[in-house]
Amino acid sequence: MPPTSNPTLRQRRLGIELRKLRERAGLTATAAATLLGVNQARVSMIETGRTPVSADRVRSMAHAYDCADEPLIEALAAMTGRRVRGWWEEYREHVPGALVDLAELEHHATALRAALVIHVPALLQTTDYARCLFQEVVPPMRQYEIEHRLTHRIKRQGILHRDHPPSYTAILHEAALRMGFGGPAVTLGQLKHLIDMSELPHVTVRVIPFGASRFPTTGQSFDYVAGPVPPLDTVQLDSQHGACEFLDAETQLSKYRAVLDRMGSCALSCTESRDFMKRCAQEL
Repeated sequence: MPPTSNPTLRQRRLGIELRKLRERAGLTATAAATLLGVNQARVSMIETGRTPVSADRVRSMAHAYDCADEPLIEALAAMTGRRVRGWWEEYREHVPGALVDLAELEHHATALRAALVIHVPALLQTTDYARCLFQEVVPPMRQYEIEHRLTHRIKRQGILHRDHPPSYTAILHEAALRMGFGGPAVTLGQLKHLIDMSELPHVTVRVIPFGASRFPTTGQSFDYVAGPVPPLDTVQLDSQHGACEFLDAETQLSKYRAVLDRMGSCALSCTESRDFMKRCAQEL
């Protein structure tokens, strides 16, 4: 298979995980190449995601590296092959590449968790609410850029409406419900949509009220994307300039899992949260 100059996040992640296995085995790229019967350049190309690799090659590499975690090996083998041209590829020339990668990541997720303080999560936003947010980006986006971002965001939401959707849990601070983006009409529409979505069996929305005695986070919004096995989970952080940062080191994953668990421990229950959102809507 020919090399690619623009590997997707999924292809890069496969290479990263293979490199982690090699490094845990205490092997240099040169030593690994000797074991595998290839040259060092091919090992490096695989580890950067620039060379597609077969499932059988992944299995042989994992076993050469003395990896005995068969669920992980099979999960890595399932990530092989040529790039899947999902709907997100249509946007590669129109939105930042990290947003395209995020859509692909969500497509393959087994579960999704989100923590937000100021905004309603992207997968639960209405069109009007999302447009208001994009209109406030600094520096301002051109109208066609806003429309590309908007349609991309709405298409991402399709993951919650497909057959066999992943479970989705959002933990929101009350501030996200009280912010009046777009004015009362837009805010009310957003709250009603949030309430409706929270009634879906695979969607959970929980609220941390202002009166909570603790708040175990710095306030940065993030998404936790569960892979087929825990080592393949990913954390996505938002930044002020609109880009996405992806984290996959085990220490980072462990930290954000703990943050989500602690936030959940001080949030209202699902029923209490839904009643709370209804009161917020009535107060507008």
